[in-house]
Amino acid sequence: MTDPAHGIPAELAAAFADYERAIVENDLAALDAAFAPGPGTMRADAAGLLVGHDAISAFRGARGGVAARTIETIEYRPLAPDVALLISVSRYAAGGTGLQTQLWQRIDGRWLITAAHVTPRPQAFDRSIWRTVGDPLYQGAWEGPLAGLTVAVKDLFAIRGYRIGAGNPAYLDSARAETTTAPAVGDLLRGGASLRGIARTDEFAYSVAGDNAHYGTPPNAALPGALPGGSSSGPASAVAAGHADIALATDTAGSVRVPASYQGLWGLRTTHDLVPRQGLLPLAQSFDTVGWLTRDGATLERVAEWCLGYAGSESTESVRGASARDLPWRFAVPGEIVDAAEPGTRRAFADLLDLLAASGEEVSVEQVAIGDLDAYLDPFRVVQGAEAWRNNGDWLAQHPGAVGDAVADRFRAAAAVTPDDEKRARAALAPLADRLRGLAENAVLLLPTVPGAAPPRTARGAALDAVRRDTLRMTTPAAVAGLPAISMPLLTVPSPLGTAPVGVSLVSRAGTDLALVRLARRLFSLLDPRTDTP
Repeated sequence: MTDPAHGIPAELAAAFADYERAIVENDLAALDAAFAPGPGTMRADAAGLLVGHDAISAFRGARGGVAARTIETIEYRPLAPDVALLISVSRYAAGGTGLQTQLWQRIDGRWLITAAHVTPRPQAFDRSIWRTVGDPLYQGAWEGPLAGLTVAVKDLFAIRGYRIGAGNPAYLDSARAETTTAPAVGDLLRGGASLRGIARTDEFAYSVAGDNAHYGTPPNAALPGALPGGSSSGPASAVAAGHADIALATDTAGSVRVPASYQGLWGLRTTHDLVPRQGLLPLAQSFDTVGWLTRDGATLERVAEWCLGYAGSESTESVRGASARDLPWRFAVPGEIVDAAEPGTRRAFADLLDLLAASGEEVSVEQVAIGDLDAYLDPFRVVQGAEAWRNNGDWLAQHPGAVGDAVADRFRAAAAVTPDDEKRARAALAPLADRLRGLAENAVLLLPTVPGAAPPRTARGAALDAVRRDTLRMTTPAAVAGLPAISMPLLTVPSPLGTAPVGVSLVSRAGTDLALVRLARRLFSLLDPRTDTP
């Protein structure tokens, strides 16, 4: 690899060899030292482009080591004095080959990487995204308004012949194959969409981060090195990466809206109890809803039109009449939610409101108060925990140690909720739900979806817990009131990993889901020059 036959200068060959050693040993300090410092250094792979030494370092810290491999071939091309191109072929001990292309430059007497592109060995599928996948796994109707679209189904929905895994291998092993398919899945298949596969979820859907202690963390296609958002992490990542067109997901406290915001997607949480939940493994029935994620608003409207219309759903009471009527071009901005966002998000959201005011549209925007966000979140978590333990407590007791640490902590807290705790929490939530429903009766709530950019995959412990709480403070009010909410990719903010998407949400009165999607598309077209068509 480093002999003179390759024509590689000895110092460059030694630097390459040390880098390869560090890759195999996951020597983070040596890997950091191999890349040129500063904001101009680049690294790219199938997940996207990272720019800047700090962004590359953050990604590497979350990636873990590389499988054992040897360098089979290396090509060297000098490009200029002290600048060289190296392209090498890696052969993995477990089979398969990969490719790495590196631009090296001698800086202050040391050869350093200034740009790199990695082509990994081909994978059958990304198991952090998919539990099982086909082409297709289930063929939908050959004709229909959704013909040609593919669906990633969150691993909570019943599909005939398959087991529900709930993001946990022990639960999957203990489950029985389903004898029927959930109506929410069947509606999409009848509309012509085909099931691409069953996608991962955070364990028992009891998280909004998107990580999974057993299967790994799905990639964030919009912000490499960042968490994807959960608990609909797998289906959201499948859509963002182009593996599927539609994610069939659930939203209890934000599990559609958070990954939509983190990955620059459109995500609709439907009115509570509007879409049937038969065949859906519950987390907390008082708040669980069905939702969809797509890459563009046009596809989301196609899905909503079909699944909420007379022709599309066999079990959903049609809302075409009420929901198809235009919602008022009148927006209410909850000041407490805006104040809870990070400074960069607040600035971007303020700019968006200025753009809306200057658009020439006859639009009304008013500031409203919804009350202390902790007053929503704290009793919400009590009720959610009580229901989550009733649904899963027996299984958890029979399978000690089966869930990851973070989810285990949440279930321990859930197990401690008493009937009196739950009763008091429900009583506290009732007036808050009424308050939000009243505000949404004649206006559409307009707000940032989450506090800011997706946190890095390296986030752990107290830092990640703080992000979770800050996020839930913003997402739970709509869940408490059972209202439909849609997140659109309208904001961008700076982050340590690069420019990141942040969603803007609209929340409307119950049953106006179709009108909400249409209003969101109209607002998006007004405020964003990008098209929202496929």
